[in-house]
Amino acid sequence: MLLEQGPVTAAAVAEVLGLSPTAVRRHIDALVADGEATSREAPRTGQRGRGRPAKLFLLTESGRARFGHAYDDLAVAALRFLAEQGGDEAVRAFAERRMTALVDRHRAAIASLPGPVERAKALASALSREGYAASTRNVGAGEQLCQHHCPVAHVAAEFPQLCETETATFADLLGSHVQRLATIARGDAVCTTHIPNTAKTPDGGEPA
Repeated sequence: MLLEQGPVTAAAVAEVLGLSPTAVRRHIDALVADGEATSREAPRTGQRGRGRPAKLFLLTESGRARFGHAYDDLAVAALRFLAEQGGDEAVRAFAERRMTALVDRHRAAIASLPGPVERAKALASALSREGYAASTRNVGAGEQLCQHHCPVAHVAAEFPQLCETETATFADLLGSHVQRLATIARGDAVCTTHIPNTAKTPDGGEPA
């Protein structure tokens, strides 16, 4: 009802559904408490009466999200069109621009840290703030960066340039060779990237 007819009063919902206004209001109050609905005062019409004005209820963006979106399908269609018009390099250029925009928000803080392990931990925190639910774990010879969620997994399953560019960006930001071990886009449970303890030297090699 709130999706199809909102903004709407609790009384109107109760009348359409054949429920008591009290029961409907309890349910709507729960949606408001969960951040899935919000309210606003109904505009007064005619002569002003006494008492509180009626409230109109409508879904928030969070509430609408429960009904699903076609964002993934739209993104895939857009990248297919980009590939048809500009080839794989156009898709790669898009992926690089996307990662640059994401990393630039955190680059200064991460790059100021002394080594790849410290930077990996900071990168995990940054990625978590971006919705990737990332963490790190020590594996003896280095650190593993684990991304437990990928917001673009559905798209990356068809366009691996997104994962490849992400890996290259991590290597540049961390100042270390990295190896992508697993990706959610390929069906793995977690996107996993191995980061060795040794940093790259200015000529691109490893310290002696």
